[in-house]
Amino acid sequence: MIETNFLILIIVGAFVGAAAGFLGSFMVLKRMALVGDALSHVALPGIAVALMFNISPILGAFVALFIAIIGVWYFEKTSHIYPEALVGIFFTTSLALGVLITPEPDLLEALFGNIEKVQLTEAVIAIIISLLIILLTKIISKQLMLGIISQELTKSLKIPINKINFVYLLLVGTIVALGVKFVGTLLTGALVIIPAASAKNLSSGLKSYYYLSIIFGIVSAVGGVFLAALFHVPSGPMVILAGITIFVISYLKKLT
Repeated sequence: MIETNFLILIIVGAFVGAAAGFLGSFMVLKRMALVGDALSHVALPGIAVALMFNISPILGAFVALFIAIIGVWYFEKTSHIYPEALVGIFFTTSLALGVLITPEPDLLEALFGNIEKVQLTEAVIAIIISLLIILLTKIISKQLMLGIISQELTKSLKIPINKINFVYLLLVGTIVALGVKFVGTLLTGALVIIPAASAKNLSSGLKSYYYLSIIFGIVSAVGGVFLAALFHVPSGPMVILAGITIFVISYLKKLT
């Protein structure tokens, strides 16, 4: 039974890691790494409320992230404040509220994750949603890339880049919510950013950059889950340390 559960966790980790790596490849190019990290902290009050009502923390995290993304998108359009500053405001407010209202016995798990408590239903949902994220990201990838190259170009081609960016943020929020069980709210942003940063060190073109981001995301998640089970430690830090190891190797390879 333990082997079956472990296999399920490995499979879930592979799918979540792949989706996180693919999304992260655009986040790095858009220079939104800090935005992705900050968004992960917004999930904490959602998790706290979910725990109070005895519902899935992933659902609570997604609701909190959805509200935050709507807020950032709205204020970005109606004010002159940069998105990074807006996310920073939501981040600090959410983190403060989350720490205050999260039950103390559950706080450490919420911050650093505990994949061992993932239920079978949550695992299946995570796999399906990860596949949908990869598919939707692929569908909007060309428009996203054009927006990264030139906002004026997207306007001349009549591409609704604001809507595309909003969909992209929703996808990021969704993968962050899924990653909560793996690495917790403090480290989920790194699961999205580190594989893409590692891929950027080694890729020779856009296609290889995408593929390497996905591969490194899978290796980071699966390797971290395996090491966490091997050493009986929280999965969150081990997933990130696995990702950091890949980044260091890729950086040294780039220098040679």
